Amino acid sequence: MKRVAFILKVKQDKIEEYKEHHRNVWPEVNEALKRNGWHNYTLFMRPDGMLFGYFEAPVSFEACLEGMAKEPASLKWQEFMKPYFEALDGKRPDQSMLELKEIIHHE
Repeated sequence: MKRVAFILKVKQDKIEEYKEHHRNVWPEVNEALKRNGWHNYTLFMRPDGMLFGYFEAPVSFEACLEGMAKEPASLKWQEFMKPYFEALDGKRPDQSMLELKEIIHHE
């Protein structure tokens, strides 16, 4: 299992609304995540909106993203969430996730 970490930046004035939407993620999006290998998916956020995401993937981050890009519910969710993020340059949030490289892991 590969550990995956990524960052995105939520707009300061949208943080509370963003959190509320994530307390109520659409069930079909959760099902798509499971189908596409997003295990132990967790989001963390600093007070300034810097978002750190973590999940465990059976293959790779790219493979998980490619799978989600084929899911209609995921594409709809990504478009819905697009206004909440900074610096997307016209892309969907899932196309703008900056993967962090693992440096060290202790068990």
